[in-house]
Amino acid sequence: MKVPIISAAALLTLLFAVSPASAQEDRRDTQLAEKVSSAITHYTRYTVFDELGGSVDQGVVTLTGKVTMPYKRDDIEKTVARIDGVKTVKNEIAVLPVSIYDDQLRSRIARAIYGNPSFWNYANQANPPIHIIVENGRVTLTGVVLSQVDKLLAQSLATGRGEMAVTNALKTEM
Repeated sequence: MKVPIISAAALLTLLFAVSPASAQEDRRDTQLAEKVSSAITHYTRYTVFDELGGSVDQGVVTLTGKVTMPYKRDDIEKTVARIDGVKTVKNEIAVLPVSIYDDQLRSRIARAIYGNPSFWNYANQANPPIHIIVENGRVTLTGVVLSQVDKLLAQSLATGRGEMAVTNALKTEM
């Protein structure tokens, strides 16, 4: 059974599909998914410029998403592999291309969003919920916000900063 690992507190976009299996196996995969989510949440180098997802299926953890540096990809894989109950880790995390332009764009958008008074409550969280993924000038906003208004405002603030396109993949709690 594939179990989604979702941690809104960690603001991980860990999307996990569920397949048919025994109830006991489902529980084990769910518990394992929670452990994986917690491990990623506590990874100190996970930032608003990274986005992770994945699945758990009978103890096999598949990691997906994008990170800004290759060492993050490797560190997360090693961390997850050490979790009790993990049989295998399939690391499908992509490393974003190195680009000064993309780095500057990330910073401009992060300042615009988290510097806006409407988002100060998000910025004060240990793991801010809005993730800004920039790849070759194309921006994707991921994570969780409280309302549709916040979702649209974040997109508006990310637009007009020199990006080629903005994709709003934010989810709302309401």
